[in-house]
Amino acid sequence: MNVRIGVIPLPVHIVLAFSIFAFAAMGKLSAELAPMIACLAVCGFTCFELGNRIPVFRSIGGPVILSTILPSYLVFSKVLPLALLKPISEFWKSANILYLFIACIIVGSILSMDRKVLIGGFLRIFAPLAAGSIVAIMVGGAVGTLLGMDPFHTVFFVVIPVMAGGVGEGVIPLTLGYAALLNRPAGELLAQALPAVMLGNICAIVFSGLLDTLGKRYPALTGNGQLMRAGDDALTGGNVGQDDTRVDIADIAAAGLIAVCLYFLGMLSQSAFGLPGPVAMLTLAVAAKIGYVFSPSLERGAGFVYRFFAKAVTYPLLFAVGVVITPWQKIVDAFNVPTILTIVATVASLMGVGFFVGHRMKMFPIDVAIVTGTHSGMGGTGDVAILGAANRMRLMPFAQIATRIGGAITITISLLVLARIV
Repeated sequence: MNVRIGVIPLPVHIVLAFSIFAFAAMGKLSAELAPMIACLAVCGFTCFELGNRIPVFRSIGGPVILSTILPSYLVFSKVLPLALLKPISEFWKSANILYLFIACIIVGSILSMDRKVLIGGFLRIFAPLAAGSIVAIMVGGAVGTLLGMDPFHTVFFVVIPVMAGGVGEGVIPLTLGYAALLNRPAGELLAQALPAVMLGNICAIVFSGLLDTLGKRYPALTGNGQLMRAGDDALTGGNVGQDDTRVDIADIAAAGLIAVCLYFLGMLSQSAFGLPGPVAMLTLAVAAKIGYVFSPSLERGAGFVYRFFAKAVTYPLLFAVGVVITPWQKIVDAFNVPTILTIVATVASLMGVGFFVGHRMKMFPIDVAIVTGTHSGMGGTGDVAILGAANRMRLMPFAQIATRIGGAITITISLLVLARIV
C-alpha cells in the first residue's frame, strides 16, 4: 500500500479503475456522489501522476496543467466515451462543487496564515509588489495592443490572470466573476485565461533561475533568502498555513462551515450591493483574520480544510473542469506569438520593477524580485517551482503572501474595475 497514484494506494486505484470501466461499459455509471468521487479521483490523480513524472514539465506546474488540458483534449478528440462524459457533466451541473472548493481554498488559506507574517510580511513587500503589478499591467497591456491584440482582452484575459494567484485560488474565481459580469460561459473564459497562467509560471521560473545566477556573480545584490539587510528573523522562516498542532474534528467541521458561511455572505452582498461574491468573500476572510474574529483552534481547523482540499480535491476537480467547461479549441487559440510576448513582457516588468524598488528601499533586490515573481506563479505549486529554481525556499512565507494576498487583491480590483466598465 506504499505505492500511490496521487493519494490513492495502487491496489485501490486498480480496483476503482476496473469498477468504473465495468460500470461505464454497461452504461450504468451514475452521477451520484459516491461513483463520481471514485471516477474523478481515479482520473484526476492519474493525470496528476503523469504530469508529476515527466522531467522538467513537473517543475513548471505539470500536474496542474495536465489535469486540466488532457481531459479537455480527450473530450475534443472523442477518446473519452459518452458513458463517462454524461455522468460527469450531470454531476458537475447538479452538485456545483466548484463553489465549495473555492470557498474552502480561499477562506482556509487566508485564515490559516500566520497573522504576524501576514501583516509584517505584507507591509514589507507591498511597495515592490504594488509597483511591479501596476507597471506590469501597463507594459503588458501596451505590448499586447502594439502586437495587434484587443486592449480589453489583453488586460483582462492575458495580463490579469498571470497575477491572479494560480488556478484554484486565482483564475477560477476570477473567471467566475468575469462570467457573472459579462454574461458569458465561465468555461469559455477559463480556457482563454488558463494559458496565460501556465506561461506566466514558466517565465517566472526561468527569470528566477537567471536572478540566482546573477546573485552568484554579484553577491551584494542578494540576501540568499532574506529580504532586508537587517531583517527581523521572525519574518524569514517557516511555512505559511502550516501548523503541526493537533486539530480537533469539531474545529475542522466548524472551519468548513465558516467557509460556507462567508461564501453565503459574499453571495448576499452580490445580490444586495452588486459587489462580486468572490470579492466580498475574500474581504471578509482577510478582515476576520486581521481582526481576531475566530479562535486559534478554528484557524488551525481552517488550515486543515485548506490542506485537505488542496491535496485531495484539486486534481479530481481540475479533471472535471477540463471535461465539462474547458473547450480545447479555446486553449489552442490562446497560444499565439502576441500572447506569449505579452506574458514575457508582463512577468519581466513585474520582477524588474520589484528589483529596482527593492534596491531603492535598501532591501536585497534579487530576493525581492523573486518574491514579486511568485505573484505570477501557479499558486502554491508555482511558489515551490519558482523558489526552487532560485534556491531560495526560505522566502516561502513572503511568496505565499505575494501569491495569496497579492492574487486576492488583483482579483478584487479587477472585478471592481470590470463591474464599472460593463
